Amino acid sequence: MRVLSVVLAVLLSACAQQPPRDDSLYRDLGAMPGITRIVEGMLLNVARDPRIVEHFRRVDIQRLRNKLIEKFCVEAGGPCTYTGDSMAESHKGKNVSRSDFNALVEDLIAAMDKEGIAVPVQNRLIARLAALRGEVIEH
Repeated sequence: MRVLSVVLAVLLSACAQQPPRDDSLYRDLGAMPGITRIVEGMLLNVARDPRIVEHFRRVDIQRLRNKLIEKFCVEAGGPCTYTGDSMAESHKGKNVSRSDFNALVEDLIAAMDKEGIAVPVQNRLIARLAALRGEVIEH
């Protein structure tokens, strides 16, 4: 019985330990200061982008900024928790088209270019965010 208890204790402690998180993308983006600059740059680009600026006219930009920073941090493998609505819920009724989504990605890329983020690093972030595309477009 004692051996069983030891085996169970070892198994339970192994399950309680989380595997190390891959935070290399988070670090490559400049951690929180870098992600913050990228999000702020993207939002400034959006404000000047006649293709999509209308989607943001009635949005609490400060809240959006904060939630985007959280979301990018999580998607990049950083030590953050996303506290916003789901992507589907926050885009419900907004009728975001594929071209709107692509314009936002272009604004994001321009912000990352300005921050000197290498293209392979940009592509890693975009690939992670692209997985959310179906939750954003035409909801």
